Amino acid sequence: MTVLASGSKGNSTVIASARTRVLVDAGLSCRELLKRMAQAEEDPAALDAILITHEHQDHIAGLAVLARRLRIPVFITEPTHRAWVRMLTPRTTMSYAQWLDHVQKEKEARVVAAALAAEPTHGDETAMNGARDSVLIETVCDELEEEDVAAAVAKPDPTYLPAVEYFHSGTSFSIGDLSITPFTIPHDAADPCGFVFESKTEAVRMAIATDLGYMPPNVKSALRGVDVLLLESNHDLEMLKDGPYPWAVKQRVLSRVGHLSNHATAEFLARDYDGGATYIVLGHLSEANNAPELALLSAEQAIGGRRTLLGNRILLAQQGTPLASICV
Repeated sequence: MTVLASGSKGNSTVIASARTRVLVDAGLSCRELLKRMAQAEEDPAALDAILITHEHQDHIAGLAVLARRLRIPVFITEPTHRAWVRMLTPRTTMSYAQWLDHVQKEKEARVVAAALAAEPTHGDETAMNGARDSVLIETVCDELEEEDVAAAVAKPDPTYLPAVEYFHSGTSFSIGDLSITPFTIPHDAADPCGFVFESKTEAVRMAIATDLGYMPPNVKSALRGVDVLLLESNHDLEMLKDGPYPWAVKQRVLSRVGHLSNHATAEFLARDYDGGATYIVLGHLSEANNAPELALLSAEQAIGGRRTLLGNRILLAQQGTPLASICV
């Protein structure tokens, strides 16, 4: 596992087995992602696919450009894909005067069509009149659609991806020698999910679980028996309450579809975590409402005596620089 970036400004992680490499989320620009991969000595050309957890900007900012540049498939749920397409599809607006003009042109088109349909035709004139009718109607329609056509020609489709593969939470699928099990997470997105990765040849399991409002039973179950766990520890409760966010944003973060606090993460580690991971990586730390020292201390106290040199080592993923690759 190589965490390229983790935080409110962008998230991306490389998961690799002996023969397969996938990128989970592309929350930075394409240029920045390639820069981070170079820093981490990860070869972008070796990536087999991109997986997306959900459609929020800090997880998909560089998706389209990176996928097109590397020409690799994107694995995503259908609701998340639809939500992402809606976000990127330009919405055309018009003034009241433009709308009146548009309505007038539509009326003229209907009048022309009705007049041509009612005009009698005889003998050899039928073909000529039919051709004339077709030309006139097409001309009016072309005028109505001219602006839309020009816009389509001028701008390429921002949602184009080389290939899209849909998956469903709770149903495992494979990419190369990686078996991947997505699981539903509670977050305010269309169809958010976390992932458990298992190498078919190396008997190693890794999991990514961030952007959770709380820890439901299905997530607790999914995170059992993993060797490396990337887990959210987003905010300190007091720092968030006293911090700079508007009250509405604070309520969203604190909600059951928001983000895990240091306290909630520590509670999971103390009560429900099975203690079997070699590494626990704390991720998605808020730069405004958390401090790395607070997140680390909270997790270490929750782990208690289970932390050893060979097990339950706690690391902090950062926003600004890649975390050194974790190999198991």
